[in-house]
Amino acid sequence: MTTEPTARSHPRGPLGDPHLRRLVVGQGLAAVVDALFLVWLTLFVLELSKPGIVTGFVLVAVALPRAALLLPAGVVVDRLGPVRVAVAAAWLRVAVLLALGAVITITAPSVTTVALIAGLLGAADAAYFPAALAVLPAIVPTEKLSRVNALIQGAESAGDLVGPAVAAAAVAAVGFDATLAGISAMAVLAAIALSTLVRVVRRGERAGDDAGSDAVHAERLSSTRALGVGLRYAWHEPLVRGMLAAVALINIAVVGPVLVGGAVLADQRLGGTGSLGAVLSGFGAGSLAGSLMAGWRPPARRGWTVVGGVAAIGAGVAGLGVVTHVAAATAVVSVVGLGSAFLGVVVVATLQERVPKWLLGRVLSLVVLATVALDPFSYVVAGLLLPYGTTTLFLVCGGAVLACAVLVATSPTVRSLR
Repeated sequence: MTTEPTARSHPRGPLGDPHLRRLVVGQGLAAVVDALFLVWLTLFVLELSKPGIVTGFVLVAVALPRAALLLPAGVVVDRLGPVRVAVAAAWLRVAVLLALGAVITITAPSVTTVALIAGLLGAADAAYFPAALAVLPAIVPTEKLSRVNALIQGAESAGDLVGPAVAAAAVAAVGFDATLAGISAMAVLAAIALSTLVRVVRRGERAGDDAGSDAVHAERLSSTRALGVGLRYAWHEPLVRGMLAAVALINIAVVGPVLVGGAVLADQRLGGTGSLGAVLSGFGAGSLAGSLMAGWRPPARRGWTVVGGVAAIGAGVAGLGVVTHVAAATAVVSVVGLGSAFLGVVVVATLQERVPKWLLGRVLSLVVLATVALDPFSYVVAGLLLPYGTTTLFLVCGGAVLACAVLVATSPTVRSLR
C-alpha cells in the first residue's frame, strides 16, 4: 500500500524538503499580511473619521471575535485536523479581504460596515492561529520544529518591523484600494502555498491517531465536553500550566507598559514622542534576532533557557525605569524583544512536541489566547500604574516578570526540560 510522501520521509537539510518550504512561505506570508493589514486598517479608519474612539472601535471589532472564538476553534482543529482548518481559514481570510476591497471600491463605506467586515477577519483568525501552530508537528520532523517555528516567527517579526513603513508608503503612493489589493494578493499566495500541504498529511491522519483516539470519539457528542477536557489537561499538566502562566504574565506585564509607558517615557525623558518610533523599532529588531537565534541553535537545556528568557524580559522591563537616553532605551527594549521571541519559539516547539496530538489544537488555542487576548488587561495595568510615574510602572512590571522567573525556576518539571 502506498502513501502520500510526507516531510518526515525526506531527511534533508532544514528546509531541503519542498513541503517545508511551502509551509514556511505560506505561514510567513500570512504573518506579513497580518502586519500590513493592521496598519492599512488603522490608516483607512483615520481617513473615514477623526482620530479617537472610532479607531479603537474598529480594532476592537477585530479583536473581540478572535478572542471569543479561539477556544472553540481549538476544538474544531482537534476534530477536523489542523491542515484542513488552517487552509479553510486562510481562504476565508482571502474572501474577507476581497469583500472589503469590493466594498471600498464600489461604495463609500461607513465605519460600521468596515468594522463588521473586519470582525469577520477576526473570526477567521481565531481558527487560523491555533491551526497554523498545530500544523507544524504534522508536517515537520520533530528535530526541525524549533527551526521552522523560528523562521515563521521571524517572518512575523520582520512584518512588524517594516510593516508600518511599507503599508504607509504604499497607501501614500498608490492609495488605499491598490494597497489592499496587494495585501489580498499576498493572502492568496499564502492560501495557495498552504493548500498544497493537504495531500502531504496522510488521509488517515486524525486527531485520534494516538492513545487518545477513544477519548476524541467520545467527545464528539459534546463540544463543551471536549473543550473541558482540553482545559483540564492544561491545568493538571505542570509543564503546560507553567508555560501558559508565564506567557500570560509576560504579555500583561510587557505589552501595555512598553507601548503606553514607552510613549510617556519618550515624552518625558527621551527628547519627545518622536523617539518612540526608534525605541519600538528596537523591539522589532530584537524580536527578529531572537527568533533567528532560537532556530539557528536550539537550546540543549530548554528548562533553564525558559527561566533565563523570562528573567531577561523582566530585567529589561525594569531597566526602562532608569534609562534617560534614546540609545539606552532602544538597547534595553531590544533585549526585551529578543527574550520574548526566543522564549516564544522554545515554548511553542516544546508544546508541539509534548502535547498529545488529539489535544494539540485546544492547548495551542490557549497559547494564542494568552498571547493576543490579554492586551486590554495590559493596557489597564499600565493605566493604573502610570499616575505613580514611569519608574514605578516599569519597576513593578519588571519585578513581576522576575518573580515569575523565580517561580518557574522552582519547578522540577521545567528545570529538567530538555
